[in-house]
Amino acid sequence: MNRYSSLLFFLAIVAFVAWSGATFEPGPFYAALNKPAWTPPDWVFAPVWGVIYVMIALAGWIVWRAQGIGPALGVWFIGLGFNAAWSWLMFGQKQITYALVDIAMLWVAIAVFIRLAWPVRRVAALLFVPYFLWVTFAAALNFELWRLNS
Repeated sequence: MNRYSSLLFFLAIVAFVAWSGATFEPGPFYAALNKPAWTPPDWVFAPVWGVIYVMIALAGWIVWRAQGIGPALGVWFIGLGFNAAWSWLMFGQKQITYALVDIAMLWVAIAVFIRLAWPVRRVAALLFVPYFLWVTFAAALNFELWRLNS
């Protein structure tokens, strides 16, 4: 693969994960949940995730170009799996507890990717910092949804 076709490949993988998650809409289930006062409005999620998904793709592509298939890229793929599973668990299956476990695993995968990518290409690790912060916030929200609705 040349430089740009490989970037398209990474963008396509992440776009597929984003699309698969978007097939499970919050709907009436989420609307009916008790939520903390600091819950963002629904319209915030799509643009934030859109930017983060591009950063995820770029980080994976940068690591792949620098190292090929290795531990960092393996963790990158594992994290994508947890990312894709969250919407299905939360909105598709309506399982707040399982979604909380999933997002905790996603949080760990993001942290491990940052650690593994740092010596490979710091820019890839830094691209994951906003993702880490957003998932930290999302995990806190998921926890509060679980606490308030259990």
